[in-house]
Amino acid sequence: MDNKEFKTLENRDTFDSKIGFILACVGSAVGMGNIWLFPYRVGQFGGAAFLIPYFIFVILIGFTGVIGEMAFGRAMGTGPLGAFKKAMEMRGKRHGDLIGLIPVIGSLGIAIGYSVVVGWILRFTIGAITGALTSAPDSGAYFGMIAGPFGSVGWHFAALILAFIVMVAGISAGIEKINKFMMPAFFGMFLILAVRVLFLPGSGAGYGYLFSPKWELLADPKTWVFALGQAFFSLSLAGSGTLVYGSYLKKDEDILNSAVMVSIFDTIAAMLAAFVIIPSVFAFNMDPAAGPPLMFITMPEIFKQMPAGGLFASIFFIAVLFAGITSLVNLFEAPIESLQERFKFSRAKAVTSVGIVAAIVGVFIEDGDVLGKWMDVVSIYVIPLGALLAGIMFFWVCGPKFAREQAQLGRQKEIGTWFEPMSRYVFVGLTILVYVMGIFYGGIG
Repeated sequence: MDNKEFKTLENRDTFDSKIGFILACVGSAVGMGNIWLFPYRVGQFGGAAFLIPYFIFVILIGFTGVIGEMAFGRAMGTGPLGAFKKAMEMRGKRHGDLIGLIPVIGSLGIAIGYSVVVGWILRFTIGAITGALTSAPDSGAYFGMIAGPFGSVGWHFAALILAFIVMVAGISAGIEKINKFMMPAFFGMFLILAVRVLFLPGSGAGYGYLFSPKWELLADPKTWVFALGQAFFSLSLAGSGTLVYGSYLKKDEDILNSAVMVSIFDTIAAMLAAFVIIPSVFAFNMDPAAGPPLMFITMPEIFKQMPAGGLFASIFFIAVLFAGITSLVNLFEAPIESLQERFKFSRAKAVTSVGIVAAIVGVFIEDGDVLGKWMDVVSIYVIPLGALLAGIMFFWVCGPKFAREQAQLGRQKEIGTWFEPMSRYVFVGLTILVYVMGIFYGGIG
């Protein structure tokens, strides 16, 4: 199939620098999955042994799915709606934009739920700074005050306002600048925390839990399935955020190199979180549970018992807030870009419209149980489907020649012959597996 040049939106904003693009993609990838799930999964499925399938899948997906979504967005110069439409038009078909609605809806759905969580994080950040968090007699009750129905409306709206202030400023002036600050700050703060935890009495048992290999668990298919799910969701594959960020990338940037850097830094973030959370949990004889209880109940209890706990609680929750905001910005970008592309909304009008929807729907899912069910439905049934459809559109509908040409743009060294079989068969096959196994196991990311 012949290469085609597609017109992009007039005066379309772009990332000013490669490092800005990479940090924005890292910001989208580094989130709650790295912080409250990865450490638990490592301990649950074999310690150091779990890292073998995890690293394998990060490499496979990083060199296929991440490259594909970045290149697909850049090739079409637009987000999922426009990209899917143009891909179908290359085959003489119509209504690709209707298919593109799936990843956009998935991104919006996750963003709405995530904004509630970021509201919780914001409340805990303020509580850590003021001392209210570490002085609360019961961390479970402190969390319970905002995890019930309509319990965190103000914090939820504040989180949305923070994210949309960044987004109204645009790509280079807003998203790129905030990620250039927040992502290095996140890594720096978690590094400080990791060093502090290293010197906690009793932390050695946590390192043993994390990294003593239980090789027999490599024979358990569930270890590989959950390693795949963790890698897939950690790299933020959904056919939406990474794709739309790619649409703002200049043609002379090396996408393969960018994908490698995103995969590396996302993995470093997950490992740093593991080095901070699990050893500290063991040092104070807490339960290394996964999910919100780990962050909002267990960690505050740990900080209460730790010398200078208020200081380290502040560092921890500020870092987590940075990860939450950068991920939230990425998730909202797909629906915002879609309104700009499809209805020619101004940036401000698109941001306002999405913000109103997010605020109204989010209020009704603030209850922890309702929120959990909402996030499960979207992450199990919609997100992997969006990633699968994006992979099929780029690697199959657009065709292997087009996909190679677009991934090659900006790269001096020729992409190897591995690209076609790994992208068309391995990545698409693994994405189908994520979708099926997610339904079977009730979520694997």
